[in-house]
Amino acid sequence: MSSGSQAGADAFTHLGEDVRAALSERGFSTPTEPQRRAIPPLAAGDNALVLAPTGTGKTETAMLPVFDSLVAHREQHGPTAGFATLYITPLRALNRDMRERLDWWGETLDLEIDVRHGDTTDYQRQQQADDPPDVLVTTPETLQAMLTGSKLRDALTDVRHVIIDEVHELAASKRGAQLTVGLERLQLLSGEFQRIGLSATVGDPEAVGRFLTGKRDESDGDDSNGNGNGDTDAIDAQPAVKTSLDSQSPASVDRDFEIVSVDVGSRVAFTVARPEITPEDEQLAGELATTEEMASHVRVIRDAVAVNESTLVFVNTRQTAEALGSRLKKLDVSLEVHHGSLARDVRIDVENRFKSGDLSGLVCTSSMELGIDVGRVDHVVQYGSPREVARLLQRVGRAGHRHDQVSRGTIIATDADDTVESLAIARRASEGLVEATDIHDGSLDVLANQLVGLLMDVGEVSAREAYEVCRRAAPFHDLSESRFRAVVRELDTTRLCWLDEECDTIDTAGGTWQYFYQNLSMIPDEEHYEVHDMSSRTQIGTLDERFVVNFAAPGETFIQRGEMWRINDIDEEETRVNVSPIADPGGEVPSWVGNEIPVPRAVAAEAGEIRGVAGEQFARGADAAGVARDLAARYPAESATIEPALNPIEQHVDSGHPLPTADRLVLEQQANTVRLNSTFGHEINETLGRLLAALVGQRTGSSVGMSVDPYRVEFEVPSGVGLAAFQDVLLSTDPTHLESYLELALKGSETLKFTLAQVAAKFGALKRYQGRSRFGGDRLLDALEDTPVYEEALREVFHRDLAVDAASDVLDSLQAGEIDLELVGEATPLGSAGTTHGQELLVPENADASVIETLKKRLRNDRILLCCCHCKDWDHTTKVRRVREQLECPDCGSTRIAALNPWAEEVVTAVRAEEKDDEQERQTKRAYRAANLVQSHGKQAVIALAARGVGPDTAARIINNFREDEADFYRDILAEERQYARTQSFWD
Repeated sequence: MSSGSQAGADAFTHLGEDVRAALSERGFSTPTEPQRRAIPPLAAGDNALVLAPTGTGKTETAMLPVFDSLVAHREQHGPTAGFATLYITPLRALNRDMRERLDWWGETLDLEIDVRHGDTTDYQRQQQADDPPDVLVTTPETLQAMLTGSKLRDALTDVRHVIIDEVHELAASKRGAQLTVGLERLQLLSGEFQRIGLSATVGDPEAVGRFLTGKRDESDGDDSNGNGNGDTDAIDAQPAVKTSLDSQSPASVDRDFEIVSVDVGSRVAFTVARPEITPEDEQLAGELATTEEMASHVRVIRDAVAVNESTLVFVNTRQTAEALGSRLKKLDVSLEVHHGSLARDVRIDVENRFKSGDLSGLVCTSSMELGIDVGRVDHVVQYGSPREVARLLQRVGRAGHRHDQVSRGTIIATDADDTVESLAIARRASEGLVEATDIHDGSLDVLANQLVGLLMDVGEVSAREAYEVCRRAAPFHDLSESRFRAVVRELDTTRLCWLDEECDTIDTAGGTWQYFYQNLSMIPDEEHYEVHDMSSRTQIGTLDERFVVNFAAPGETFIQRGEMWRINDIDEEETRVNVSPIADPGGEVPSWVGNEIPVPRAVAAEAGEIRGVAGEQFARGADAAGVARDLAARYPAESATIEPALNPIEQHVDSGHPLPTADRLVLEQQANTVRLNSTFGHEINETLGRLLAALVGQRTGSSVGMSVDPYRVEFEVPSGVGLAAFQDVLLSTDPTHLESYLELALKGSETLKFTLAQVAAKFGALKRYQGRSRFGGDRLLDALEDTPVYEEALREVFHRDLAVDAASDVLDSLQAGEIDLELVGEATPLGSAGTTHGQELLVPENADASVIETLKKRLRNDRILLCCCHCKDWDHTTKVRRVREQLECPDCGSTRIAALNPWAEEVVTAVRAEEKDDEQERQTKRAYRAANLVQSHGKQAVIALAARGVGPDTAARIINNFREDEADFYRDILAEERQYARTQSFWD
C-alpha cells in the first residue's frame, strides 16, 4: 500500500480509445488531481480508497477506468450476461444523482446503467432480473435483498467491480458492518472483484481501507485455525461437513489496496464570526418573535445569502433547520429547508430549484454533506460549531470547485463556548487534523442478521464455513468462536435458524424468511407519522413517534419545512398527522432523536488549551482586547469575534477560582447543583458522569440526575450531598474496573432499555408484529439478560455513548497527580456559562399563550396513578382534570396520596412490599416524596407530577418558585419538560 500512485504525465492515457474519445466529446481535456493520481492504479485493477473533497470528480475518477474495463471486456468476450459493476451509495438521493451523472457515459459507450432501491417498481425489478444492466446503482439494503433472489444471484456471478460511495459514512455505522459481510457473501458468488471506495477526508485511511477490502491489519495476530481470541467450541469439535461454500480461511484473504488522498486543508478557508447586535436587530427581534442576539444571527445569514448566488447554510439538528428556516422565510429570503424528515418529493423539488438558481440558499443538515448534486455552491455558512473537524471539511468542501478554487466557509458562533470550540476546529481543519473513523467492530445483531442472510443464500451450511465467511469481513476479524456459537444458539432459540449440534450445521427454520425481509436494514425501527397538508393534499414530511406522543394534539402548532402548521387531527391507525398552514410564530419545533453531534476529545482539549493561554495572560494583567488580538494571529477570526468569548474566562480569573483546562478538573457546587468542569469532550464527560452519578447515588442512597456537554457535567443532587462524595469517587475508583462499574450503572437505565428493544428486534427476539409495547423495559431486561442480545445492547451503548479506555486514562492521570482536581464551593463563571444550543435561541423567551394553553390542555387530559401511602391498599388511575383539589383515600381517609406515572405499577408494588430490595426502597421513598408534595399542595402538585420527566424533586422546585401568574407556573413546567427531553437518556 502507498499514500499515492505514480501517475503518468496524463492519467487519461491509461484508458482505451473509446473512453478517451468520450472524454474529448464531454470536454474533459485535463484530469483533476484525484483523477491524475487514482486512474492509473484503478485502470490496473487495484483496489483503492480515493479521498478527496466533494465536487472534485471522485465519481468519474472511479467510473472512467471501470467503464474502460467494461468496454474492453465486451470487445474481447462479448456482452456480459449479468451485472458487471455495482455502485453502492448510502442514500437513495445519491442513487438518483449517480444515475443522472452516469447516463451520458452509458449512452456514449453503449453500456446500460440502471438504479435499484426500495422505490423501484416491480416491473423494473423484473426487467433487471431478466436483462441485467452493465452497471447497477443501488443501496446496501437492496444488495441484501438481491443476494437471496435466484435470478439475481445468477446475475451477480458476473460482478467484477464494486464502488462504494461515501464509504466513511458507512464505516461508522452498523449498516457498514452489514455491508462488509454482504460483500463476502457476494464474493462467494462472483469470486474476487475490484473494490473502490470514495470518501471525504478521514483521519485513519488505513483503517477505512481495511474496512473496504477486508484486509487484515499486519499487526493483528491470526492463528491458522482462525480462532480469533483462541476460544474453542463445537465448531472445531465436529467433523467437516460438505457445503455449497468454498473452504477458505480468513488468513488467506489478503486484498491489498492503494490510498489516493488529495490534501483538503490547503483547499479550504474558514472564518469564525460571532455577530454583534446592531440597532436593526431590535426591530428584527420583534418581527421574528425572538431575542436580539438571535435576530443578529438571522441578519448575518440573510446578508450572506444576499451577497452570494448560491449558499448552503448548514446546521447541526433538524430542529435548528426548521426554526432558522422559518425566521429567514419571514424576511423573504430566497431559501428553503432540506433534511431527511421532509418528503422525498419536497427534497427533490428543493434540490432542483437550488440547482437551477430559483433559490439562493438552502438551510440543511448532514443530509447535504454527502454528494447530492445541487450544482455550483459559492459559499457555505455553518451555523454554530460543526462539532467535528471532519464535518466542517465535508460541509465547506461543497463550495467553489471550478478552476481549483479554494472552498470558503463561515462559521457563525452562537456563544462563548461555541466560539472557542469553532476556533479550535477551524485551525485543526486547516492542518488536516481529522478525527479517526469510529468503525463498528463485532456487532452481534449484525452477525445474527448476516447469518440468516447466508442461510437465505445457500441453505444448510457448516458452522465452521459460516464462521469463516463472517471473519473475512473487517469488523469481524476478531470474532471469537464462543461469541459466534452464542449467537447461533440464540437464533436457534428464536427459530430463525436450525442448529444441528451433532453435525454442527445450521439451516433455515420457520422464521428465517419473514425475519430476513423485515430486517434488510440495520437502521433501528422507529415509528414515523406522515405529515399531510390538507389544503394541497400533499405529504410534506414525517414526525417521530416521540414528538407526536409528547407534543402533538389537535389544534397545536409546529414548524416543518420552515413553515408553520396547525394539527387538524391525528390518525393513529394510519400513523398520519393532518395539518393546515398558518402564520403563527409560536410553533413548537419538532424533536428528532439522534441529532446531537458529540465533540471529540482533541477538539475539547484544544478549547481547554485556549482557555489556559488566555487565563495566564489575564492573570498577568493583560486586557481582553490584547488577548483577543494575540489569539486572532493564530486562529481564523477577527479579534472583535474572539473578545466577547473571553469574557467568561476573564471573569473566572478575576474571581480567583482555578481555571478548568486540558490538565485541570474543577468541581463546583451551588445549592443542589454540582458541576464537573472537564474539557474532555462529550464521550469522556459522559463516561465520567455516568460513573459519578451511579456511585455517588449508590453511596448516598439518592437519585442523581446528570446532563453533559463537552466542557462540563452537571449533576442534580439531593440536599446533604456535597463535593467530597464526587471527589472520593474520582480519586478512589480503580480505573481497571471502570467498565464493570459502568455496566452496573447502565443496567436499569432508559438508554439501555431503549437500545435493548432495538437490538432485540434485529435479533428477532422481539417480533415486529408484537410491537415493543408488549414488554416493559424491565421485563425485557430480565428476559434477555445473559444472552447475546443483552451483550450487544450493552456493547452498542458503550460504543455509541462512552469512551471507557480514554476515561480510564483520565482517572489514572488524575490519581497520579498528572491532572489537577480543584474544589470550589460556589458556581464559577465558566461552570455556570453552559452551552446554549442554537435551537434554544430560536424559541421566544416566553412561550406564547397558544403554547401554554396547549400544554395546559394536555396535562389536564393526561392520566395519573394515585396511590395511598398510608393504608397502601388503594390505588386508582384517572385523568388529571378529574382530581379534586384536596385528595384523600376512600378506604382509610388519609391525605398521603402519591401521584405517579400511570405505568408505574412497580412503584405501587414497592410501596406494598414488606421486605424491600434496594431498588424497591428507592421507589418507595420516591412515592412518599410525591405523597408529601400532594398533601401540602394539592392539585397543583398533581399537575406538576403529571408532566413529562418531572419527579417529586423537580415538581417541588417548580412549586417553590411561588408563581402568582398561572401561565408562569406552566412555563416552568414547559422548561422542565424541554430539559428532560434533552437529557432523558442520562436518567435512570
